[in-house]
Amino acid sequence: MIKFIAKSTFVTAFLFCATSYSEAIQPNKNVISAEINNAVIKTGADNYEKYLPLLKDKKVGIVTNQTGILSDKTHVVDFLLEKKIAVQTIFAPEHGFRGTADAGEHIVDGKDPKTGLPIISLYGDNKKPKPAQLSGIDVMIFDLQDVGARFYTYISSLHYVMEACAENNVPLIVLDRPNPNGSIVDGPLLEKEFTSFVGMHPIPLLHGMTIGEYAQMVNGEKWLKDGVQCKLTVIPCVDYSRTMPYSLLVKPSPNLPNDQSINLYASLCLFEGTNVSMGRGTEKQFQIYGSPYLTKTNFSFTPKPNFGAKDPLYNGKECFGEDLTAYPKLKQLELKWLIKAYQNTSDKTKFFNAFFTKLAGTKKLQQQIESGVSEAQIRKTWQKDLEAFKKMRTKYLIYK
Repeated sequence: MIKFIAKSTFVTAFLFCATSYSEAIQPNKNVISAEINNAVIKTGADNYEKYLPLLKDKKVGIVTNQTGILSDKTHVVDFLLEKKIAVQTIFAPEHGFRGTADAGEHIVDGKDPKTGLPIISLYGDNKKPKPAQLSGIDVMIFDLQDVGARFYTYISSLHYVMEACAENNVPLIVLDRPNPNGSIVDGPLLEKEFTSFVGMHPIPLLHGMTIGEYAQMVNGEKWLKDGVQCKLTVIPCVDYSRTMPYSLLVKPSPNLPNDQSINLYASLCLFEGTNVSMGRGTEKQFQIYGSPYLTKTNFSFTPKPNFGAKDPLYNGKECFGEDLTAYPKLKQLELKWLIKAYQNTSDKTKFFNAFFTKLAGTKKLQQQIESGVSEAQIRKTWQKDLEAFKKMRTKYLIYK
């Protein structure tokens, strides 16, 4: 069952500011239009007149992190408590409730020092809320900022939360947020045999949907275990179009510090499945790439432990590659840097690792690159699947 709350015409100013829950996203010289749009767009969290009535006299669980904020910088958990909503438990995705943990770092359960609420980690061995953890919860809220890439694990957490809610008869309310890569649908579709936590559904690498739209698709296509469907309500953004530039208020995760990194993320994250660094351990994460095994260039960097990368790849070693911090905004998935790095690496047999296939969602991409297939030819092999996906997703879209 899917319930969609209609848009309000009321517009709330969306302030471009920091939050005490996490570092603000670093300024970017190309976000003037995004700041204007941020002042117009009202996110699901700020569309509270639509969801507060649904929470009255209910015991509430919430899946959120540092990105779950309102326009006045108030965290959604604090806002709910101020409104006398009976929040029982916080569920936290990868990187934790405050968004400070490294990628892949084990997160333990705990207690939020500000509110005293228990925090249950949904990363590691407990990706799906257990029935006991949902006991006594009347309704669940989901408020996380996604970036539109299949392997960004917040949508995988969404899957498991939806599944647990469906199995335990707990209604789910998704507070929608703009997708900063919202107009891009591109890349190979995930093949079923390569399903993992970094790719759970047969979608392209860039899906071009908000997390609310995505939830509707997961439900509607019956992708949950045994085809179950949860009682889903999406609280939409107001005055948002997926073609609008949108600058995030805070880092969605430790190694996505600005708009440029978020735009380049899907293209450069494929390097996670190779022996090339994409800048973890620097201040330019997902805006540079390089390794000690690439041809020496005028650009190099040396990774060192920092916030979000306690032990980065090639710690203390000079890496040669490219600086993409000033590269024009991408409108598609780019393979040229991956192909170039493969062609220039000193030992091609050590370039790819087993994780690459999980990220790509198919064995074909690695095979194509190793065989010397051009990017243009590779892209042609995606087109049939992309067109079918675009057609399928139209029934779940909320925004133009």
